Amino acid sequence: MDPTVVLVLCLFCLLLFSLWKQSHGRGNLPPGPTPLPILGNILQIDFKDINKYLTELSEVYGPVFTVYLGMKPTVVLYGYEAVKEALIDLGEEFSGRKDLPINDKVNKGLGIIFSNGKTWKDTRRFALMTLRNFGMGKRSIEERVQEEARCLVEELRKTNGAAPCNVICSVIFQSRFDYKDQQFLNLMGKFNENFRLINSKIVQICPMFPILPDIMPGSPNTSRKNTIYIKNYVLEKVKEHQESLDINNPRDFIDCFLIRMEQEKHNPQSEFTIDNLLVTVFDLFAAGTETTSTTLRYGLLLLLKHPEVAAKVQEEIERVIGRHRSPCMQDRSRMPYMDAVVHEIQRYIDLIPIIVPHTTTCDVKFRNYLIPKGTPIVPSLSSVLHDKKEFPNPEEFDPGHFLDKSGNFKRSDYFMPFSTGKRVCVGEGLARMELFLFLTSILQNFTLKPHVDVKEIDTSPLVSGLGRVPRFYKLSFIPV
Repeated sequence: MDPTVVLVLCLFCLLLFSLWKQSHGRGNLPPGPTPLPILGNILQIDFKDINKYLTELSEVYGPVFTVYLGMKPTVVLYGYEAVKEALIDLGEEFSGRKDLPINDKVNKGLGIIFSNGKTWKDTRRFALMTLRNFGMGKRSIEERVQEEARCLVEELRKTNGAAPCNVICSVIFQSRFDYKDQQFLNLMGKFNENFRLINSKIVQICPMFPILPDIMPGSPNTSRKNTIYIKNYVLEKVKEHQESLDINNPRDFIDCFLIRMEQEKHNPQSEFTIDNLLVTVFDLFAAGTETTSTTLRYGLLLLLKHPEVAAKVQEEIERVIGRHRSPCMQDRSRMPYMDAVVHEIQRYIDLIPIIVPHTTTCDVKFRNYLIPKGTPIVPSLSSVLHDKKEFPNPEEFDPGHFLDKSGNFKRSDYFMPFSTGKRVCVGEGLARMELFLFLTSILQNFTLKPHVDVKEIDTSPLVSGLGRVPRFYKLSFIPV
């Protein structure tokens, strides 16, 4: 048979199979736009602002709908009620995780972020327990954050900039980095680059066509190389820990993990292995550095744009703390405006508008639909953080969103920048503490001065895909 005819027949069969799979797989899934064969709905998606596309679909199909990313259906949850019902009320059923093709070969389904089942539960439980033992939510971790805030302030006096990450470093590696340490700068560079890469179109398309990372040059391979570089660094640290380990005196997270490995060395089902340690440390390192530093950079940009907000914060700092002692978490209850500003920064920047996809762990009856086991689930956090009923004028930066009429801090169930439910960020407590103490310390010691007219400052994100990255800007820290 003529090779051309064979090729046409193969393509025709593939097309028919794709059409059958999409129609057969739809079953009782929520409604959604009609997918193209093989490609699904990807030609309709604006990858520079995925959430805009999801907003448009929600207006047509409601708060729960299906899109096809390639040949696979993905259920989108849009709005507070749908997200809460799935991730909180049916937390176990929606607690699975969909790995990304650019990660699966280096992460192997291990760690905390992309693991599932027993691996996820055992590792997450251990990480939470260990972080608590090292002071998460206690005075000891607060002292580390205060010390880091003082170091940050001193560095800003000299260099006009630095990236906060040393608190999580001290918990994982025992010691902090010097801001000028080249190894530290290299690691931060790899994390920063990976965060930017997740917004590239090719990386966002990879989950739809898992073969792409293996055949495409560029972003996916760069991301993998960066991950391998960081994991190799962690491996060297693990080897150093193994040589000096004292099982009666654990110094940090790595020591605790190694001790648990020794305790379970005869258990063939143990999740405590070197491979899992490397991925878990990578996950904690990534979650505890890049997101906090990006939020801080974005927060400073917003304060430059809104000098009246910065001035009001400084008045509150002067009144509650003064200038001769370091801020502490006890101050937060007496600083409702500062608390509101920190919350509004996180709400407004909407750092991760669409969280890493969940999957259903079993067949789930959700509202009037039946969602099969293993179906990818995409909760839109942006739709919750920008809910017009909860936050009037959600596109504006306004700390008043978290203040009542008397000026007291007002909590909101809609505030979920760290996600919610069983997959909520392990380091949420630490991140909240860092942002409050870092920003308070900076504004206690400096007035922020932009290098351009305030009217020229653009606070819209440089890119807005799976993560939002602030635009580049310059500022001066003028000592108070």
